Amino acid sequence: MAVEYAICSAGMTKKYGNRTVVDTLGLKVSPSRITGFLGPNGAGKTTTIALLLGLLRLDSGNCEVLGLPPGDIKGLKQIGALVESPSLYDHLTGTENLEITRLLRDLPKSELGRVLALVGLTQDARRPVRTYSLGMKQRLGMALALMGEPRLLILDEPLNGLDPSGILEMRELIRELPSMSGITVFLSSHILAEVEQVASDLVVIHHGKLRYQGPIAELATKEDSEVLFMVGDLKTAYDLFINSGIRARIESEKIVATMSHTEIPATNNMLVHNGVLVYEITPLKKNLEARFLSLLEEV
Repeated sequence: MAVEYAICSAGMTKKYGNRTVVDTLGLKVSPSRITGFLGPNGAGKTTTIALLLGLLRLDSGNCEVLGLPPGDIKGLKQIGALVESPSLYDHLTGTENLEITRLLRDLPKSELGRVLALVGLTQDARRPVRTYSLGMKQRLGMALALMGEPRLLILDEPLNGLDPSGILEMRELIRELPSMSGITVFLSSHILAEVEQVASDLVVIHHGKLRYQGPIAELATKEDSEVLFMVGDLKTAYDLFINSGIRARIESEKIVATMSHTEIPATNNMLVHNGVLVYEITPLKKNLEARFLSLLEEV
C-alpha cells in the first residue's frame, strides 16, 4: 500500500506523571529517504521511537506508520529496527543468529544470503559472533533488521561505540539503502556530523517539542549566515551594506556580510548598480552542529 508519508503524526503526546516527554509532536517522514532524528539527551527521541514501534501507547494525538497504527501486526512485518547495540548470541555464528529470526518469522531460506550480502558479511557468516569486531556486530544487527525486506528501517544510535572504521562501514551501508531497495530510514543519533553525511531530511526535537522538520539543505536558508564578498572597492561596498541595514565587516581585504541566501542576488545587484565590481560571492557554510544549537537556543 503506497502512502504519502512513511511516518505521519499529529499532536503525538506521551507523559510520565506530570512530566511531558513527547509534546504534541507532528511528524511527516517522506518515503524512500533518510531522515535524521536529532535532539539532545532527554529530548524525547527514544520515547518517540518506542511510540512509533507500538512499545508505548500514546496519551493523546494520533500516529500512522506505513499507513497503519503503531504496533499493528501488518505494519510491524514491514518495519526493521536496530536500537543501539543488537542482541546477539555470541557463541553462535552470524548465520545461526539470522536463522533464529528467519524461523520465527517463517521467511524463506534465501533471506539469509540476501541480508548477509547486503551488509557485507557473506565471508564471515560462519564465524562465531564472539570473534566479530564491534562494527561487524552492528552490521549483523542491521542484517537482522533488514530481514523480510522492510519498507521502513528505524535506527536508534546505530553508530554507538563504533571505531572510525566501523562508523565508515555503517555510514556507507545506511546511505545506500534507499537507492538499493527503496527503504525509508529514520535515523536517531547524537552524532550530528554523521547525520549530515547520510541524511537528506531532518527532524529536530527539544523538550519533546518539534523544533525543525524538512530538508537539511533548506535549514541553511531559514536563517541568516555569513557571506563573503570580494569586491573592487571595499569602502564603497562597506558603506552600501551599512546604509542598507546589512551587518558587515571588512576582513582580509574582503567583506563578510550577514544575510539569508535569498538576499544574495539583490545585494549583488545593489553593488553592481552602484559601480562596485564584484569578483566573488561565497556563502560560508554553517555546519549542522551550529544550526542545531541555534534551534535549541530559540526555546
